Amino acid sequence: MLLEQQQKLISLISEALQHMLPETTFNVTLERPKVAAHGDIASNIAMQLARVAKQNPRALAEQITNLLEKNPETSSLIQKMEVAGPGFINFYLTSEAKREVLNEISKYGNIFGHKPQGEHKVMVEFVSANPTGPLHVGHARQAALGDSLCRIFATQGFEVVSEFYYNDAGNQIDNLAASVQARARNIDPDHPEFPVDGYRGEYIKDIAADFLKKKTIQASDSDPVTASGNIEDIENIRQFSVAYLRKEQDLDLKAFGLTFDNYYLESSLYTTGRVDETVQALINSGHTYEHEGALWLRTTDLGTGDDKDRVMRKTDGGYTYFVPDVAYHVTKWERGFHQAINIQGSDHHGTIARVKAGLQALNIGIPTSYPQYIIHKMVKVMREGKEVKISKRAGSYVSLRDLIDWVGRDAVRFFLAQRRADSEFVFDIDLALSQTEENPVYYIQYAHARICSVLNQCEDLSNEIQQASTTPLVANTEFDLLRRLSEYPSVLEQAANELAPHQLAFWLRDCASDFHSWYNTERFLVSDKNLQLARLRLAQATKQVLANGLSLLGVSAPDKM
Repeated sequence: MLLEQQQKLISLISEALQHMLPETTFNVTLERPKVAAHGDIASNIAMQLARVAKQNPRALAEQITNLLEKNPETSSLIQKMEVAGPGFINFYLTSEAKREVLNEISKYGNIFGHKPQGEHKVMVEFVSANPTGPLHVGHARQAALGDSLCRIFATQGFEVVSEFYYNDAGNQIDNLAASVQARARNIDPDHPEFPVDGYRGEYIKDIAADFLKKKTIQASDSDPVTASGNIEDIENIRQFSVAYLRKEQDLDLKAFGLTFDNYYLESSLYTTGRVDETVQALINSGHTYEHEGALWLRTTDLGTGDDKDRVMRKTDGGYTYFVPDVAYHVTKWERGFHQAINIQGSDHHGTIARVKAGLQALNIGIPTSYPQYIIHKMVKVMREGKEVKISKRAGSYVSLRDLIDWVGRDAVRFFLAQRRADSEFVFDIDLALSQTEENPVYYIQYAHARICSVLNQCEDLSNEIQQASTTPLVANTEFDLLRRLSEYPSVLEQAANELAPHQLAFWLRDCASDFHSWYNTERFLVSDKNLQLARLRLAQATKQVLANGLSLLGVSAPDKM
């Protein structure tokens, strides 16, 4: 049911309720029945108001439907109404109302289901990898989830900004520089002199070789860095290594088809004094204390669920890793992003309470829900029935570019966005390469290509198709597909509200299934010209919406397969 039709039905129900219960406040909501036989849309408003109305909910539902039947505006939208169960009202749309979706799709095209641009700003931070190696499959899952969510937010009229936060400070960067220095000295990873916590992938050897060649590297949104070639110059090695790996990650993201609006360096929080300012503000807030030479934050007093107080400044004077995160999120708030969403792996779960505690301690008006987190679980890669763990290039994990090289960008994006973030996921390489209906990417793209093939055969009818009457569409499979297409705007709205791109992936799979069922049941090129044009118009609309949905997941809609 289209959003405009839902709004009209809500208005009609509200009008009936105001007549019945003039002194009562209420909020009419509608939901899609899980079973198609239970109608096109349903409401539980009678159960909500039964106590206030002092009536049995079924009796109240009957009164509501009786009033709706008397309203002449109802007949153009609703064919029949049924009271079911404890008091649900199930609504069945008229055939004309069901077909209206085709006019909407024709009118709006690639922005069907979109809302007007508003003023709501939202920042989505994701990937945010340490510049210490290639992006791995966990980063790939974040990339798929984050980019899809940004695109879906944009359909809802939000001003969306994507941001990559580079963790280019701390011990891991020191380990990186030491690893490159060791490789430059021809010390192999299995040698006793190689850093214990060093990085052992083949890419470290490549960085060392380019450092000795005195190459110049420039990563996105940063100044170029030239290698000195001096093995003793550890600071230059550090700068060159970070720039090199940032450039490598740029290439990973390019292969994924992803560009960020902003790149933010953790190191800038130190060089601009933001970390020191934040620490001083926390001290001034009265929520810190000194103990055994360290500075602690009383996180247990700040209502964020942390189980113990946390060290902010260690005895050696260095800050623990959550402190710059607090400073970073203050900058998000100050930049006007009062909704901020972070997509991170489950290994970051412990930092959530600490960051939120720090933000609350500052007492600058940031709500306790800020920022929102999407925590994703691990991805296991399987090939020929065996788990794949090692990438020669990365050293000890499968990289994002490994996946793309194996199965292509489309499969990587769709597979990693098609499950709830908090569910563990098995990426089956063999399935992603298969050309069967079990492969959701192939199944959906094949539906789009199939429609293109049909429309290409009828290219001379393109103008007539646009103007064709939809009245001849009366088959059950046609109404199933019309119903599915009308759900699309609501699916986008729900996916945005629930931070759940996987809902769009599921819907696309269902839409492709409805199309294939219709295609296999009904003939397109029939002798009845009006029926032929109507069916071609339905096919064209389905093609449009499939392409729209795939694009929001960053997946192509091929004309041929």
